[in-house]
Amino acid sequence: MNVLQIQNLHVAVEGKEIIKGVDFELDQGKTAVMFGPNGSGKSTLLGAIAGLPGYEITRGSIWYKGRDLRSLSIDERARLGIGMSFQYPPAIKGVRLSTLLNVLSQDAQTMLTNAEDLNMSEYLDRDINVGFSGGERKRSEILQLMIQEPDLMLLDEPESGVDIENISIIAAALKTILEKDKPIKKRMRSAIIITHTGYILDYINADIAYVIMDGHLLGCGTPGEIFEEIRAHGYKQCCECFAEKYQNIQTGDI
Repeated sequence: MNVLQIQNLHVAVEGKEIIKGVDFELDQGKTAVMFGPNGSGKSTLLGAIAGLPGYEITRGSIWYKGRDLRSLSIDERARLGIGMSFQYPPAIKGVRLSTLLNVLSQDAQTMLTNAEDLNMSEYLDRDINVGFSGGERKRSEILQLMIQEPDLMLLDEPESGVDIENISIIAAALKTILEKDKPIKKRMRSAIIITHTGYILDYINADIAYVIMDGHLLGCGTPGEIFEEIRAHGYKQCCECFAEKYQNIQTGDI
């Protein structure tokens, strides 16, 4: 069953079109990874799904669990089960991390257990991300997702700026949220993971990988194979693999 269905999506930021006709589907319980050079539209795509301000859907549709998201606010999408972690998590002065977590869940024991799993117990009474290192900010983000328990996670470079030890801690938490310990058919939660380094693939098995360039999805395939091709030959190879489609994009025939 499709948890997410995107059809002919066009998204503009400050009047400039970034996403230029994306079609995408994600099944329940599946994890997709997205590769692409800087400025290709990866973060814009996640922002449009989450409903972040500044991302204007000019054409096309986004359906989540059979509902059209275009008219829904950020908080309405969150209540439906969409959660997001940012590449650069913001700091919020005057709001303690524990206060936010208590809003997300009234189960104090679960909050404490999850915080301990992510080595975040000593940060609960501090303002959200204020004075946190890169790894601490990312662990804070993932802790919030653990408490929220979203059915669809949007992860923007979860390993960016994080050392190996923190990647391992973060990945273990993400595997818990995604129910990776369960048989495939029993997994209910899905995710889209943006990655540049590919390190996260050493810890989390993704089901499918996509390459996005210049606001278009060029194609999809096996995560490990696509990443190895990119690492060996760069994104130029992706254009060659999908030469006909890429040429049609450039000439406006698609």
